[in-house]
Amino acid sequence: MKKQIFSLILMVLCLSSGSVEAQTKLADGSLLAPTPPMGWMTWNYFADKFNETDIREMADAMVSSGMVKAGYNYLFIDDGWQGGRDNRNNIIPDPKKFPSGIKALADYVHSKGLKLGIYSDAAPLTCGGYTASLNFEEQDAKTFASWGIDYLKYDYCGAPDDMEIAKTRYKKMADALRNSGRDIVLGICEWGGRKPWLWGGQVGGQLWRTTGDVRDKWRSIKPVKTLKDLDTEGAGILDIVDFSQDYASYAGPGHWNDMDMLVVGLYGKKGPSGDFGGVGCTDAEYQSQMSLWSIMNSPLAASNDVRNMNAETKRILLNDEVIAINQDALGKQAVCKIKNDTWSVFVKPLANGDYAIAIVNRSETTQKSKINFAELGLNETYEIKDLWAHKVIGKGKKWSGMVQRHETKMFRLKKI
Repeated sequence: MKKQIFSLILMVLCLSSGSVEAQTKLADGSLLAPTPPMGWMTWNYFADKFNETDIREMADAMVSSGMVKAGYNYLFIDDGWQGGRDNRNNIIPDPKKFPSGIKALADYVHSKGLKLGIYSDAAPLTCGGYTASLNFEEQDAKTFASWGIDYLKYDYCGAPDDMEIAKTRYKKMADALRNSGRDIVLGICEWGGRKPWLWGGQVGGQLWRTTGDVRDKWRSIKPVKTLKDLDTEGAGILDIVDFSQDYASYAGPGHWNDMDMLVVGLYGKKGPSGDFGGVGCTDAEYQSQMSLWSIMNSPLAASNDVRNMNAETKRILLNDEVIAINQDALGKQAVCKIKNDTWSVFVKPLANGDYAIAIVNRSETTQKSKINFAELGLNETYEIKDLWAHKVIGKGKKWSGMVQRHETKMFRLKKI
């Protein structure tokens, strides 16, 4: 009898805990999004002005540039693809932009070794004023599945501020996707105001945005204290890092904190990422974004023109050793161990027992860093590999060196 009571209590605790993995396990026991999704997204480069030819060209370029080989295996179509609903209320693509339909496009993208993502919103209309999915969740999920969609970015423009309503709406779409007959990753995009890291996994999401949209800049000019401040000033790379660093405990295999798109290689392009002071970044700042998004386990969604990348952009986006930190099977998000006006230092444990560390120069001038690994909770002697220089630079219990303005040094430490 006691054993039965204990078993019942244990079962109730498991059900009430809202286990993230329980919501995302597939029929074969695997997880949706076991590592952070990687790919390329339309929004920052095209906004809503794109068509099926553009998407096919980007798919081709992702292969020829080496992005697919490096692990960027999603092509995400953002807002602007919709053409309303037909006489049976099925959502349809814009016939001028997609004369061949989404199914044919998905087949082409899949033939390139890529998966296809699409976009909708938990309201009647999307952020761009296009047809969205509120009250059509089951129907739209089945449509997406029939097209061969692999990922849904689900936005929240035009929806109420209330957290409970958000949870209800996202769960409804998550359930619809699970019932669609196809494994489709759900990206929750409500910009962090309703604290989705607390509930996103429990309602069936695999990732959730932590802030408003990223802009192509290092940081906000004016100090920001709240997410609303960040929306007003425009979120720079460092701003998003600062707002997202406290949520490490909520990330892991199948449930990720999404810090929004990579702006690497945009160089101040006019458009969504150019709003709110998005004047462009230096290559050192772009390298920092790649480093920090990787060590903090954010999805890596490039948004530059992959058909025309310069050597520096390729060097940053295709760094296999940095990508390996992001895709590490252990799935632990880095923890910020040091933060002051000059430095932020992050530490991430890796599956094989190594550690990754990132040292960010937040200041406006080149600085000399002196890091005793014991200050970071790392008490052994380590081989130190510089992941941007691609070489072992020393062995020991500390590191010192010069770090440029807004640069991030990224090392892999192997115990010896």
